[in-house]
Amino acid sequence: MDYDALFHRLYPSLFRYLNRLMGDPDAADDIAQESFVRLLRQTIPEDEVRPWLFTVAVNLVRDRARKSERRQRLLVSAPSLVSVAAPADVQVEQAERIAEVRAALERIPPRDRQLLLMREEGFKYEEIARVVGVAPASVGTLIARALKRFTEAYSVREEADESRS
Repeated sequence: MDYDALFHRLYPSLFRYLNRLMGDPDAADDIAQESFVRLLRQTIPEDEVRPWLFTVAVNLVRDRARKSERRQRLLVSAPSLVSVAAPADVQVEQAERIAEVRAALERIPPRDRQLLLMREEGFKYEEIARVVGVAPASVGTLIARALKRFTEAYSVREEADESRS
């Protein structure tokens, strides 16, 4: 298996997926690279590499979230250790839109979020079905429902913003 070619072909998609999922490009890069490092230790057919990488990456994201939750609990118990850094200079309008989309994604079930992000990355229904653990025939329906839930969650956010104006 040509790992260099696989990396150059699959890394951009994996990074985009993780960046959308996490909202942190540095963390997304770290997890994408760790996923590829773990791939080096595996012997799997090349046609199964992409779903395997995304599954490993999602598991690494979950592990990182659990560690972060533990760290937050520790910091809350020792608030004097918490330091607040000023946010980086970002373009306000784009940051607001990204925040709104992320907030809407957070309001839908995790499986719906995963389905939509995988679809956005161009996964085939068979690949999505393998990663999510459902029948390939049900993926289209599940994505349609997830999209409807996302649209409703996003609309609720916009309506709340309009009522404040």
